[in-house]
Amino acid sequence: MSETDVIDKLESGMTIGIGGWGSRRKPMSLVRAILRSDLTDLTLVSYGGADIGMLCAAGKVSRVVFGFVTLDSVALEPNFRRARESGAVAVSEYDEGMLQWGLYAAGIKLPYLPTRAGLGSSVMDVNPRLQTVGDPYGSGEEFVAMPAIPLDAALVHVNRADRHGNGQVLGPDPYFDDVFALAAEKTYLSCERVVPTDELTKESPSSTLILRRLQVDGVVEAPNGAHFTSCQPDYDCDEPFLRRYAAASKTAEGWEDFRQTYLAGTEEDYQRAVARFREEGAA
Repeated sequence: MSETDVIDKLESGMTIGIGGWGSRRKPMSLVRAILRSDLTDLTLVSYGGADIGMLCAAGKVSRVVFGFVTLDSVALEPNFRRARESGAVAVSEYDEGMLQWGLYAAGIKLPYLPTRAGLGSSVMDVNPRLQTVGDPYGSGEEFVAMPAIPLDAALVHVNRADRHGNGQVLGPDPYFDDVFALAAEKTYLSCERVVPTDELTKESPSSTLILRRLQVDGVVEAPNGAHFTSCQPDYDCDEPFLRRYAAASKTAEGWEDFRQTYLAGTEEDYQRAVARFREEGAA
């Protein structure tokens, strides 16, 4: 599939999970395709980074369900911060483990799962609909009943995939991409390179095959598709570009200039603009 093919499968009002972690291995070419689309009123579920910020800035989002939203080296994602402080988006903020547990509950078709995560913290205060449940076996212990977070679609990015939808991570951490896929009705996978199935373990026999073909509904070959986040070992986070994005996103005027420069055209236009940015930096 192409990025456009994937976006054509999505609808306004959907709940969409976005894999990766902060500024690491985000499916950014698919995020940029959403920016170019007519999709609106989205609920986004993410261990968030610029994926959340960009889509909030574009007015695509009505709610964000998250464990955090950060650019890592820039602690507060500026577009998301502005959207949240202005009340432009509703939020459900959970502990990182609670978010994982909510996705897993959806994946195994349970309405909730008990967890200790969140007890004794302000997570319970900012999510007043959360309930606790007692241990039915008599220990007397109370648990948070973390509700399931079902997804209409999940978008993830990996290093390698085959045409059938088997997805492989070569880097040090699979994050929770497999749990996003488990929780989703449909999962769309972008990758740095599509390879024959028998090559998936040639580069690194110990690498992680995080998605099996039965979990995946479409594959997009997207070289540099996680930019400006990292996709190790293929490339690291583009820190100079990240800081360009963060600085531009502090104001509406700066964001509009960034959008026109990098996001107003096609994915090919974006990659060419990034190449020019690198050349100017090297000069």
